[in-house]
Amino acid sequence: MKYTIKLQIDGRAKRVSLRITPYGEVLLRVPKGVDVRRALAWCQSNNEHIEQTLRDMAEQGVLRAERTKEEIEALRKVAKVKLRKALDEASAKSGIGYNRLSIRATRSRWGSCSSEGNISLSLYLAELPDELIEFICLHELCHRLHPNHSPEFHTKLNQLVDGREKELLKMLKKHRIG
Repeated sequence: MKYTIKLQIDGRAKRVSLRITPYGEVLLRVPKGVDVRRALAWCQSNNEHIEQTLRDMAEQGVLRAERTKEEIEALRKVAKVKLRKALDEASAKSGIGYNRLSIRATRSRWGSCSSEGNISLSLYLAELPDELIEFICLHELCHRLHPNHSPEFHTKLNQLVDGREKELLKMLKKHRIG
């Protein structure tokens, strides 16, 4: 099975790592300062594992085709309206405000909240059920009060979702970004 290795030099990485995405990309993350040739050799020594994983993903129907620019832009238009409304409703429900909303095509996380109160949501969030969209919005808003995942953060979030945080998190894990 043919594949291409996408090399990422990462200043925050602590070790060389290999990841296969739902799009069949083989990502080789290399910490800054590590010899890239050695990292590539290590990756190639795992060739059988990579090929077997790609075959398994194909058999399980987990591999996806990349979306076209047109598909992403169409989803972005829907997401801008749907996610703004959901965040505004979650803000009203929780009594927690935010500064600015940005919608991005991130595939690594559903959302984030900056220390300035700016919330960023993945446009792919718009494809989830409404209760999970609300859960992510409330999660990010709770970061306005607790910029971490402390017990106080989880207590507040669980309160806002009527004691369903673990249930909603379990549901969320069944969905992939992108």
